[in-house]
Amino acid sequence: MKKRVLVVSALALLAILFLWYFRAAKHEAKFPTTDTISAPAVTTGAKQSIASSSSPTNVSAHNLMLRKGPSFRVYVRWLRGQMVRAHRNVNPTFDDPDSFFLDIQTGVLRANIGDINNYLNTSGLANSPLKNVTISGDGNQVKLRGTLHKLVPLPIELTGTIAAVPDNRIQIHVTKLDVLKVPFKALLGGLHVTIADLFHAPNIPGIQVSGNDIFFDTQQLLPPPHIRGQLTTVRVVNPDLEEIYGDAQEDVERVEQWRNFLRLSGGTIDFGKLTMRQVDLIMIDISKDPWFDLDLANYQEQLVNGYTRMTPQAGLQIFMPDRREVKHDKNISIEWYKNRNAPPPSDVKSK
Repeated sequence: MKKRVLVVSALALLAILFLWYFRAAKHEAKFPTTDTISAPAVTTGAKQSIASSSSPTNVSAHNLMLRKGPSFRVYVRWLRGQMVRAHRNVNPTFDDPDSFFLDIQTGVLRANIGDINNYLNTSGLANSPLKNVTISGDGNQVKLRGTLHKLVPLPIELTGTIAAVPDNRIQIHVTKLDVLKVPFKALLGGLHVTIADLFHAPNIPGIQVSGNDIFFDTQQLLPPPHIRGQLTTVRVVNPDLEEIYGDAQEDVERVEQWRNFLRLSGGTIDFGKLTMRQVDLIMIDISKDPWFDLDLANYQEQLVNGYTRMTPQAGLQIFMPDRREVKHDKNISIEWYKNRNAPPPSDVKSK
């Protein structure tokens, strides 16, 4: 009898052990260990973070006067596109216009012809024998005057038509070239002057001469930030040269009554000592004039003299004055912090 009880007890114990083992194995299969799930999750998150930080930043702007260097301005009537990093591992930054490209989807931009003339004479055509260049015209008709230094200084007047061609280039098709007010063909045999002689194009980045055509690559020729996109129309609208990217007319009419602004969203950008990820930034013009004057070389002074507000989505709104309205008395010295009896700066109001 005792043996039978021991056998039953042993079988019951084995059954309990077997049931416990089965349930433990099932529990383990249902809940994998931390080592099993942690690595893929972290890796996926890191890849998403890297992709997010390196993705382009969307850009839109209305009535923006963008200063590119000390003496060149681009008037952005409307722009929608992206700020794309020029170097793979370097964030776009306002402090370095060479750090990004502006890829325009639709836009209407103008550049003052006087600014173009000044830039060509001081930088763009510095290696050219053609000096004292001036450009004028109306619509698709354009004239270029200058002095060609070939044996002796020769006054040159070039007449042609201007048009947009692929690869973000501007074409001038030369229809007439006068030297010393005498038709060019009459002097061709004695002077051996060609259109290529005006520029020595191989030595000038951004200019190509082919027969009676001159091609200007504005991305290479003009100062940064460099602008790219599908250039569909170019014409002279005095006193400016106008460029139209994509089909922008509908957008221009739609935003006619909007305030002047520059808006950035997505990607990562640097400005000053700050880095903003998943960018949500808008700069709004608080001046009462037609254009939002943004000076890339001195934008921090405009930021300091503006007003900043955070949005509920952790975005940043900056209400900024024009460059010429910037005051220079916003610095608060350490001595002011140390003396509670010192009056506050003129732009700080006491409660």
